[in-house]
Amino acid sequence: MDGCDGAAERFEQHRGRLRAVAHRMLGSPAEADDAVQETWLRLDRTGAEGIGNLGAWLTTVVSRVCLDMLRSRAARREEPARDVPLPDGDGPEDEVLLLDSVGRALLVVLDRLGPAERVAFVLHDLFSVPFDEIAPVVGRTPATTKKLASRARHKVHGSPVVPEADLARQRDVVDAFLAASRDGDLEGLLAVLAPDAVRRADPAALPPGVPAEVRGANAVVRETAVLGRRARHAQTALVDGAVGVVVAPRGRLLLVLVPTVVDGRIAAYEVIADPGRLAALDLAVLDPVRGAA
Repeated sequence: MDGCDGAAERFEQHRGRLRAVAHRMLGSPAEADDAVQETWLRLDRTGAEGIGNLGAWLTTVVSRVCLDMLRSRAARREEPARDVPLPDGDGPEDEVLLLDSVGRALLVVLDRLGPAERVAFVLHDLFSVPFDEIAPVVGRTPATTKKLASRARHKVHGSPVVPEADLARQRDVVDAFLAASRDGDLEGLLAVLAPDAVRRADPAALPPGVPAEVRGANAVVRETAVLGRRARHAQTALVDGAVGVVVAPRGRLLLVLVPTVVDGRIAAYEVIADPGRLAALDLAVLDPVRGAA
């Protein structure tokens, strides 16, 4: 019993990191908890005696568990397990903090990677695990694993189609729009919208009776219910190479906003909710080097 208790105590010292790794790999807090529990069961069966570096061993095991789950998901052609968005917030406080630390846009983009790409990228780029330790997990050589992570990194960060200075200016405008939307700041919204601004939206994004197209800043502001409480689930991202917005309750893509910024104001924006259109978008995170969060 003492040995079991000792293993459990040592495992608990690593639980937080293991859950962080699993959440980034799987994108679902519930699935992450399942992966961590399976990792504990494997440790319990194996025993901690004789494991020189328990942290590395546990990271390897949870990564293999996650990879199996990702491959199973891909084989069934399923989306990640989707938690139903709550009307007022993301869920438990620890889940909200985890989302904030990971970033909604990153989780959305990671969902678009292949299983091995995602594991290699998460372990190396987010948790600094050496390639020679990742290679056995994904069943590749270290050199091939490095290429795998490099390919994933390119997908995650994308390729802007506008100069860096313009990208930064776009982001400032879009961030101001999101901040005003979250706060219900009508004056702030009017300040960031062009007088003749246009809002277009897929019918799936709209409540019944709301028109698909609205023209004029005042009318657009009145129709901010299109974003409404969803603004708290929004984060700027790279959308087809320019600054856009992903709306992702609990890290699950729901909507994408594609703004057109002209002379420091939003001249138009489109709300995309159709699954086929969402799948066709090239989504990436905004590189922190460019000032993105």
